[in-house]
Amino acid sequence: MNSYLLPILAVVLGVILAFFGKDKTIFNTKLLLSFSGSFLLALTLFELLPEVYHHLPTKQTGLLIMFGILIQIVLEFLSKGAEHGHIHIHKHQHQFPWLLFISLCIHSFLEGFPIHHHNDMVYGVLIHKIPIATLITTFLIQSNYSKKQIISFLFIFMIMTPLGTFISNHVTLIKEYILYINAIVIGIFFHISTTILFESSEGHKFNLTKLLAIIAGVAIAYLI
Repeated sequence: MNSYLLPILAVVLGVILAFFGKDKTIFNTKLLLSFSGSFLLALTLFELLPEVYHHLPTKQTGLLIMFGILIQIVLEFLSKGAEHGHIHIHKHQHQFPWLLFISLCIHSFLEGFPIHHHNDMVYGVLIHKIPIATLITTFLIQSNYSKKQIISFLFIFMIMTPLGTFISNHVTLIKEYILYINAIVIGIFFHISTTILFESSEGHKFNLTKLLAIIAGVAIAYLI
């Protein structure tokens, strides 16, 4: 049940931070992004990657991972990098951001698939989604979109990861190809997490606080 509830909780926490954190969330979100990037990358390396390589041919696995990286590059072209904290919504924009919405939903849907077989991966997705949900909510609030549009955006975004997990758990055809899908998701996670690590600080420079957050992310991922 946690596999379904925790990704939903992550979005709810992100929305709460956006509404009540005010200016303090800008600093905290950057640190959380650094932590989430290293945590997600480490969990992918420790949990997801070894099993995929164990069951699939090496070269085929590498090809699928590269395909996942390419998919994420396309998604980020549509969303302008919202999956790793870059969100560009103009305050005076009235047209609903369909490209951003579709890209984020596809990304969230796909990241739900490996959670079924790797319970620890749900924690990586949880930590990853909190700062992203915070940033998305903040920028939606600053826009001129209606409350109905904002609520609909956040609700659909919130349920996409549990939907991916549900389908991977209950659809027989998907279960037969889950290792191939997981290999693609590894590529998505690799691209997202490494981009976060290099872009979550001003001027692409490492500082001590960020370095400690990254180390903590790797250490916790190793221990769970």
